[in-house]
Amino acid sequence: MKLIPLAVACLSGSLVLGGCAAFTGSDTAGIQVATAFYPLEYVAQRVAGDLGTVQNLTAPGKEPHDLELTIRETAAVAGADLVVYESGFQPAVDAAVDQNSTGDVLDATDVVELEDYADGQVNPHFWQDPLRMAALGDAVAKHLADLDPDHADTYRTNAADLRSDLEDLDTAYADGLADCERTTIVVSHDAFGYLAKYGLDMAPIAGLSPDAEPTPADLAKLQDLIRSDGITTVFGERLVSPRLTQSLADDMGITAAVLDPLEGLTADDEDADYLSIMTDNLHALEKANGCS
Repeated sequence: MKLIPLAVACLSGSLVLGGCAAFTGSDTAGIQVATAFYPLEYVAQRVAGDLGTVQNLTAPGKEPHDLELTIRETAAVAGADLVVYESGFQPAVDAAVDQNSTGDVLDATDVVELEDYADGQVNPHFWQDPLRMAALGDAVAKHLADLDPDHADTYRTNAADLRSDLEDLDTAYADGLADCERTTIVVSHDAFGYLAKYGLDMAPIAGLSPDAEPTPADLAKLQDLIRSDGITTVFGERLVSPRLTQSLADDMGITAAVLDPLEGLTADDEDADYLSIMTDNLHALEKANGCS
């Protein structure tokens, strides 16, 4: 386990002294882990427990797709004992890992099996599947145990506890969505494909990117689908403007609600975490689709 050297942390004279101090003080004891965005941070925190410090490169309230790293965040990559990221999802993080990481690296795509969209592009949103998250937790435990063998049993125990929670969540989704009046959900962008394992069909407004604009033809198809399937709810996201989802819901006279893709938390989420938000998502799905 190492502390971040001053020469690495202060990669540029433009880095303020306060930023340097955050990464060079002797108070950063234990394993140092840098994670690319929130679901990876959640897994790393659960597995590391009190034995390490986890730094999330995507700040609360920020949309991870378009992340650009600051010097401070690049320093966190350079000084981490372990970096957990997902290659292909955040190009800036990919570049920082390739150019600056000096410790161990865990690419989630080497651990979880990613699915493809219908057009052949890879769907990166694996964290919507709790069992894939459990597999990542096991891999994090293995890396931390190799880095800190004196506490290997603790990391493995933490990962087992995490897996138990995630298996319970997976069962809750399977049971809660087993008997529903509808199976189609209209969502702001195509971030929920891994929920198809529970029998759901996705109808995204904006396609792969939350910032994409649907064509008039796309909106017309969604309106027809809402009428034909009796859809009651259009789901938006917390980190993306509700303009499109609210407009579609208003046009159709149905409800606009939130289905969180869990790409990040907001500054108001002090009491929320992956498990609680996924549970809130399940309840929203059950209500929208008339599940019993």
